[in-house]
Amino acid sequence: MSAHHLSDLIRFVRHNSPFYRDLYASVPPDADRLTDLPVVDQREFWAANTLHDNRVLTGPLGEATVYKTGGTTGAPKFSVYTRDEWRTFVTSFGQGLVDTGLRPGHRVADLFYAGELYASFLFVLDSLAHAPVDNVRLPIGGAAPLESTIPTLRDLGAQVLAGTPTTLCRLAEQVIASGVRLPEVELLLFGGEALFADQRRLLAAAFPGAEARSVGYASVDAGLLGRPVPGPDTRVHRAFEPYSVVEILDDTTDEPITEPGRPGRVVVTSLFRRLMPVIRYPAGDRAEWTGTGPGHFRILGRAEEGVRVGPVSLYTQDAQDAVAAADTAGRIVGMQLVVRRWDGRDGLVLRLATAPGGEDTDPAGADPAGLETLAKAVVTELETVRPLYPDSVRAGFVHPLGVEWARHRDLAVNPRSGKLVRVLDERPTA
Repeated sequence: MSAHHLSDLIRFVRHNSPFYRDLYASVPPDADRLTDLPVVDQREFWAANTLHDNRVLTGPLGEATVYKTGGTTGAPKFSVYTRDEWRTFVTSFGQGLVDTGLRPGHRVADLFYAGELYASFLFVLDSLAHAPVDNVRLPIGGAAPLESTIPTLRDLGAQVLAGTPTTLCRLAEQVIASGVRLPEVELLLFGGEALFADQRRLLAAAFPGAEARSVGYASVDAGLLGRPVPGPDTRVHRAFEPYSVVEILDDTTDEPITEPGRPGRVVVTSLFRRLMPVIRYPAGDRAEWTGTGPGHFRILGRAEEGVRVGPVSLYTQDAQDAVAAADTAGRIVGMQLVVRRWDGRDGLVLRLATAPGGEDTDPAGADPAGLETLAKAVVTELETVRPLYPDSVRAGFVHPLGVEWARHRDLAVNPRSGKLVRVLDERPTA
């Protein structure tokens, strides 16, 4: 299926989708530009895109594959693709794999998650099968025990590992702890999450001859988002033209941003999906144009990935920056924000993971006093960035910031997708 001309797609969805018909009720009949159309409200979209009495779909669900989405935050939702739409999806994404460094004959281990209607494992496997270069596919999966995964990678001579950063880091930790070497691994393709500097250190320790690169930017709900751009910054991508259009919109006005370096939210339009149309749909991420090439943009993180602790709003990026500034020795390889409530007040705990050490050492393989010093440094950095937090502590609104030390394998992950849960809210709901 070829990409559909925008004006044809707009007419089609207005005629066949009750949701878009209502959304475009005040839009002129001859509208043929994206800026003529309102941005989709995600809550309204998913309230209409239900299993029964669906108002988003443009026709009956008679030929399609159903996938589950939204499992990391909120209630799972369902996204559908016809066979032609799926073929276009994986073929386009597969073409982008050459920009990641995929070479003819590469043996690629697919370590994404499968089953329970989850798409990533099948999506990556099919994309590899539709890539323009020959490759050998090793469908291992992210849920396979590490005790069997590592020998399989070694015996089959895997050269490329594809998975979420969390899965790759857990594998790396096990590789280091077991003393096994996988010298043939030369490429680590990550997707589904951002890859932070602390995780890069762990991966570099386990796979010293490998380079970490983005597998590409896509989601099962929004579809094709960004094709990797070769270079040192793995956050930089470009739109999958002519199959999708990426906009970066002002947070307040929803006006398109055109100048480089100005952050905004990512909105995508899929030009090849007709059964479940995606037009000016918020992808849930923030980005900025780089100005380094046509349509090049840099992903800046999730649009609302953070938490409110008492009167204080904190974002995972704030904590990542604090760790990077304080941890000059590179001992921390993972992090979660854990919110709890006790004695009538909220409190935030930074759960920090460290690289494997000896049996008789603390989690960082150093003396406890060294860990205590590092914890204090991280807290100081974060309180400097978010001074409202220590102010709220002094006012008695929240508990002081705390630190828990752990291994990377101890960090909580989504059981279905294998992605790291950046924020754990353990406050009682009743």
